[in-house]
Amino acid sequence: MDVTEDFSPYRADGKLHGFVCVVTGASQPVGQAIIRELAAHGAASIYACDKTASSDTYKTHVEQVGEESPNSKIIPYPFNVAKEHETLVLIGPPSIEATTPDDLQKCFEAHSLAPFFALKYVPAAMAKLTQKGTYPNAAPKTQKYGSIIVISSVASVHGGCWGPCYTMTSHAALGVVKAGVATLKGTGVRINCISPGQIDVGVDLQGFPPASLQKPEVQRTTIGLERAGKTQEVARVAGFLASGFSSYVTGANLIVDGGASVMNPLTVPI
Repeated sequence: MDVTEDFSPYRADGKLHGFVCVVTGASQPVGQAIIRELAAHGAASIYACDKTASSDTYKTHVEQVGEESPNSKIIPYPFNVAKEHETLVLIGPPSIEATTPDDLQKCFEAHSLAPFFALKYVPAAMAKLTQKGTYPNAAPKTQKYGSIIVISSVASVHGGCWGPCYTMTSHAALGVVKAGVATLKGTGVRINCISPGQIDVGVDLQGFPPASLQKPEVQRTTIGLERAGKTQEVARVAGFLASGFSSYVTGANLIVDGGASVMNPLTVPI
């Protein structure tokens, strides 16, 4: 089923005009970049979800997006499907000997649980039809339509760079996408994955073996585009997958790593 005029990506008022979007992990650099990207293309409402989300904690970000895209409403929403852990805890121990079931559980919560909940509960909401509202950027919804976008890592298809926890649970996140295609048949909802490689999010790898791959001189050797990616470059792919430009794309895993996994399988999944 192609999109109706309501969802045409060629609309002069934005390829996402009228969309209502939910972004989890909204306090993280990639999440914030996705919010700005969605708003820039006309999304009507964007729920910025995070455990600590509130009008106070998100004030600066809401104001910045409001200046750039005044007709998009950013709604901080306190919601989190997993417990918060330190960044390096989410990566997990570097060896199977050092990995405990609790380590694996934490990684599953962080990387695989949100995609599972999205697949299980979101399609019912995406199936609802509505008349045009009176708020800015409002648009009618006359057909079932939705796009679930999972942000994973190149660890979803490669191993050997990080420890077993991160690799296993990144593969599991992609598994939700693969299982979702058949699950979503007939709903009008698509599901896809974005797997970034080295993205500059300001994380210090603190001595982990892949830390050396973050050096600019090494990036010029191991990455086809000779640099780390930027958060907005991941966000642009999310904007594409949310819009009608990707109306015949589902079950895909888009690798956003500057060509690193083609040149060198030991990529840095951030």
